[in-house]
Amino acid sequence: MDLQLQSFDGKKAGNITVSDALFDREYNESLVHQVVTSFLAAGRSGTHAQKNRSAVSGGGRKPFSQKGSGRARAGTIRSPLWRSGGKTFAATNRDYSKKVNRKMYRGALAAILSELRRKDALILVDKVELDSPKTKDLLAKTKSLGLSNALIVTENAAGNLALASRNLYDIAATDADHVNPVALLRFEKVVMSEDSVRKLEESLA
Repeated sequence: MDLQLQSFDGKKAGNITVSDALFDREYNESLVHQVVTSFLAAGRSGTHAQKNRSAVSGGGRKPFSQKGSGRARAGTIRSPLWRSGGKTFAATNRDYSKKVNRKMYRGALAAILSELRRKDALILVDKVELDSPKTKDLLAKTKSLGLSNALIVTENAAGNLALASRNLYDIAATDADHVNPVALLRFEKVVMSEDSVRKLEESLA
């Protein structure tokens, strides 16, 4: 299919032929939901930890005799019933990641890109260039495209683009190799350069 191509200044730059498998795919909401939740879960550190009664130091001897004291019998001061005792259901280090097949992940990305195109939230530009690493220069470019909240995808987001966008909350830049479903869904618009489209077609189609 053919899509309109613009310059980074907002001027028309002709058309571009893109893959139907990447930009004309049926939207599968359940697949996208599964991939997004899996991606977010994999980002959790899972380093929380608490000590159970066996991990708390001390408590090696019986605190008082079994009978005669009038108190409830106790075998260790590290019981969860005691102050400074162990946790009953202690949290341990955990891996929250969920397995998602590579084909499912690619399919979800293609479904999201196709839905962005259908909702006119996808803007294709011939190339993304900044003469300086100044944030105001990047904002001037995005303003010419009518953007206030957007993700910019290029083949290589390093250099001036990375420096100009790193202090912005509503504008972000990423490489085509690091595009993820959460980033695509977070922003109102997605700007993709022609070289990033070709790279995604190569890796996802």
